[in-house]
Amino acid sequence: MMKTVDSVSRKAIYRNPTMNRKLHNGARRHLPLSPASLHILLALGGEDLHGYGIMQEVARQSEGRYKIGPGTLYDNLKKMMSQGLVAESAGPSTATDPRRKYYRLKALGRTVLAEELKRLESILREARTNLRLLKPRRAS
Repeated sequence: MMKTVDSVSRKAIYRNPTMNRKLHNGARRHLPLSPASLHILLALGGEDLHGYGIMQEVARQSEGRYKIGPGTLYDNLKKMMSQGLVAESAGPSTATDPRRKYYRLKALGRTVLAEELKRLESILREARTNLRLLKPRRAS
């Protein structure tokens, strides 16, 4: 007996409207973001941070489920600076160690982050819809 697969279970949830529409400022070429890049941009979304501060903020925002090491962090920061998403900043006037480099999110970085969040929300929305449509199967 040949089993057929319904259209719901075959629908590719990673393809969504945000991937097809025109994005401003060249944000499309940066999507989808790697998990490390997403977490770094999220960490910088609130304020300028130094490297260790970014690592702490990533751990805080993910409730300790996602941690990045210095190699991953600085490789990603270097790449994102060359792409125009992140820039070095002077840091707060209260900075105690002048050797620390601070990083800030640039306008393109904010746009890319916003578009990535929309893309992920769309995927989750589609996945939830598909899960509701799937009927539980009986064990044979």
